[in-house]
Amino acid sequence: MTTSPALLLMIGAAGVPFLKGRLRGAWTVLLPVAALVLLWLLPEGPGDSLTLFGLELTPVRVDALSRIFATGFLVAALLTAVYALCLKDALQQTVILLYAGATVGGALAGDLITLFVFWELGGLASAFLIWARRTERGYRAGMRYLVAQLLAGLLMLAGIAQRVQAGAGVEFGHLGLDGPGGPLILAAVGIKCAFPLLHAWLTDTYPEATVVGTVALSPFTTKLAVYVLARGFPGTEALVWIGAAMTVFPIFYAVLENDLRRVLAYSLVNQLGFMVVGVGVGGSLGINGATAHAFAHIIYKGLLFMSMGAVLYRTGTVKGSELGGLYKSMPRTAALCMVGAASISAVPLFSGFTTKSMILYAVAQEHRTVVWLLLLFASAGVFHHAGIKVPYFAFFAHDRGLRVREAPGTMRVAMTMAAALCVAIGVAPGLLYDFLPYTVDYSAYTTAHVINQLQLLLLASLAFTSLVRTGLYPPEVRSVNLDVDVVYRRALPAAWRRLSEAVPRAGTRVVTPLRQRAVALWGTAVRSSAGGGFTAPWSTHSMVLWAVALVGAVLFLALL
Repeated sequence: MTTSPALLLMIGAAGVPFLKGRLRGAWTVLLPVAALVLLWLLPEGPGDSLTLFGLELTPVRVDALSRIFATGFLVAALLTAVYALCLKDALQQTVILLYAGATVGGALAGDLITLFVFWELGGLASAFLIWARRTERGYRAGMRYLVAQLLAGLLMLAGIAQRVQAGAGVEFGHLGLDGPGGPLILAAVGIKCAFPLLHAWLTDTYPEATVVGTVALSPFTTKLAVYVLARGFPGTEALVWIGAAMTVFPIFYAVLENDLRRVLAYSLVNQLGFMVVGVGVGGSLGINGATAHAFAHIIYKGLLFMSMGAVLYRTGTVKGSELGGLYKSMPRTAALCMVGAASISAVPLFSGFTTKSMILYAVAQEHRTVVWLLLLFASAGVFHHAGIKVPYFAFFAHDRGLRVREAPGTMRVAMTMAAALCVAIGVAPGLLYDFLPYTVDYSAYTTAHVINQLQLLLLASLAFTSLVRTGLYPPEVRSVNLDVDVVYRRALPAAWRRLSEAVPRAGTRVVTPLRQRAVALWGTAVRSSAGGGFTAPWSTHSMVLWAVALVGAVLFLALL
């Protein structure tokens, strides 16, 4: 029987609440390490299969694509476990392992039923990372998050049911929009991948999680959705334009946003857009680019969320309007945050440069000029808001006189590990390229590419500096910027309140007269029955006539 690394994590998580102190911490760190070793010991190919209700299930299927994504998830689990060592909250440490295990299980699933089970387990477990903040805002955000996860699950289940009904089976391979259930499954993935208009759950809920919770939420759900796209919908033309839109629109919200974790949530959507474009382009270069960028993003976005989590842990806030000057008391955190900022901005010698460029090159090879220009604009935008704005307003701008202790040692260790991986992938991209699904025939470090990227970064830096110095840059003010979530956070509650107020008024104006008329009609019917009317016996020919008329009407409607 093939042993899944996912089960190792999830079964091991059950023992976390029963351990104390350093023993618990060591256990939470060793489990991802053991799962990584087990993953790389598994042979390629489908594992043992089983039959359930006449459907053949393959709980474990290992190939290059599933292995690299599962590796990224386990690395994220390890970094998050180390980062969370300073906590004494067994609930969060347990949920992190369950969540990571469910995501790894989804990446290794060889059939859609197994994928669905792990898909839902991950969604349910991750909601507790928001509720663990134990605030009213956190509770409401967690409920909204759970609704989004359950809706995605229902759509996927409906898509799977359509495939089974059509006799297409439950094998998890290429699905496509033309296949049975394909559109429903793509809609489910679109929710979890934060497609435009379906993204608000992410930017709404991630910043409301705990210090560690947001770090744990960042790598798993959305990257599993990218994996499902890469496995089931490679080369889908619609994904190119969906991804291009995802890269562009978050930039404008991020510039206006005051909450720096929400800024990073918008930049997360932006980076997902690059991956979706890579999947949409398809081919070996597109899939390699999407996979490599997903792996790098897991690490550098985790590093950025870790640094902002450390700021929140020490100061109690991540509002840009309340921060500044923290480099004086948190210099190591500031330096590590800069590594994450350089990575997401695709600065040469950092991980984002060697992965994002592969997607841009794949788009250029397809001669998609408009999409390439949109991605170029988006690259400058993400440098503007995630590469500059986040570290600038947190650590340098407007010294508020905050003097706090440096981040706890375990947090700094996790951030240092992530930063080292960002630099390693940037300096020696072959460390990642060698494990991608297809053989890589691409070099990021060409003279033209390096010069073009440096020019782009320089111009974006000049634009930011000019806007700040001239006072034209949107100021960091206390505010809550609503996105598409205004529909369900403001519009629908307001409509419900108005409807609740209108119903009683309608009752007095409409229901009372209707009741009076009904009573009058009933009295008329009773009086008529006493003298015959409708209650009198009908002749046979009248009954036949009415029966024929009714049957004819039914047949006429059926023909229509």
